[in-house]
Amino acid sequence: MNIFDILEETFIALSSNKIRTGLTMLGIIIGIASVIAMVSIGTGAKKTIENSIQSIGSNLIMVSPGTQRGLGQQVSSGRGSAATLTLDDSEAVGEKIAGVKAVAPNTSSRYQIVAKGTNTNTSVMGVTSTYTEVKNVSVENGVFISDQHNSSRSKVAVLGPDTMTDLFGEDFDAIGQTIKINGLQFKVIGVTTAKGGSGFSNVDDVVYVPITTAQTYFTGSDKVGTINVQAESTEVMSQVQSDITSLLLERHNISDPALADFSTMNQSDIVNSASSITDTLTLLLGSVAGISLIVGGIGIMNMMLTTVTERTREIGLRKAIGAKKKDISMQFLIEAITLTFVGGVIGVFLGWIIAFSVTKLGIIQTDVTVSSVLLAFGVSAIIGIVFGYYPARRASKLNPIEALRYE
Repeated sequence: MNIFDILEETFIALSSNKIRTGLTMLGIIIGIASVIAMVSIGTGAKKTIENSIQSIGSNLIMVSPGTQRGLGQQVSSGRGSAATLTLDDSEAVGEKIAGVKAVAPNTSSRYQIVAKGTNTNTSVMGVTSTYTEVKNVSVENGVFISDQHNSSRSKVAVLGPDTMTDLFGEDFDAIGQTIKINGLQFKVIGVTTAKGGSGFSNVDDVVYVPITTAQTYFTGSDKVGTINVQAESTEVMSQVQSDITSLLLERHNISDPALADFSTMNQSDIVNSASSITDTLTLLLGSVAGISLIVGGIGIMNMMLTTVTERTREIGLRKAIGAKKKDISMQFLIEAITLTFVGGVIGVFLGWIIAFSVTKLGIIQTDVTVSSVLLAFGVSAIIGIVFGYYPARRASKLNPIEALRYE
């Protein structure tokens, strides 16, 4: 029996009971579609997070007060929240560390912002003129905080686009308007370009003021919340990070690095940590969806065993006229593989539609990769072979005389 005869017999056998065949394939279709959709959601989330991290700046190193805490580490009592970094520290980093392109210290607190009878609660950031370069912020209207504003402790403010909309509405020229921050009047001198974001990470919902003004009127000290350092290139980031650590340990009179009252983290560390978390999430989502594939495979085995029983006389007749064990085995194995392959094709298409719909509805960004599609096809083929082998082997071992007597 050649391959064309086997394929013809497969088509006849599967189409003879369309409802049963369709229901059997449904398990595979749902399983493959679930795997494609879940993996695409995990992959899309990973890319979204990575793009979000990259958008905050390039070759970025962040120095924060308190000891660095990784995943699973306990928070030390009284540590991690103390203000230990100063403007002098940031100036020293810019002046003494080779490979540093720009340094941008900042402070941040949330305040109630009032303007013309409207108000909003948002983050107020004290910054320097270098903040736009280091953190990849651009101004759409007006100007940003300058060195002159900082030296004179000017009460000026630059609004994020969302904050501007909340206070003045859309399509309103906020330049020159007055707002109140914590009861103090500030003049709006600029509005930044929208970058996108949500919740506490929304860089469009923020008010920028000179850092010296923030220290004078809000924090009451020369401490800073974060020192953002931009390295000249990716290649020197690790060395710059190491040099910053050594310099600050010396400035803070700390001999043991384990007792450092600050922590440093570069952009690559953040990306790698985020990627590790999203990879685990993707694996979890794919594994949960993969359970339905096993259920679908069991359904195929059940159908094939039923088919072998129903076609016992046919198998006996074929063996009586010369069919070999491998011919019978191949026949039923190909039927099982065909079920999973056709179900896999439909499942991939359905999974792509689900992923596309999730993206279009704005629920979350998804990304259907070639590897996930190939994985789905590979899994469906393996399921066809694994769950089709036993029924095919059982059919091939039937005694032709007993098979012909079967009623």
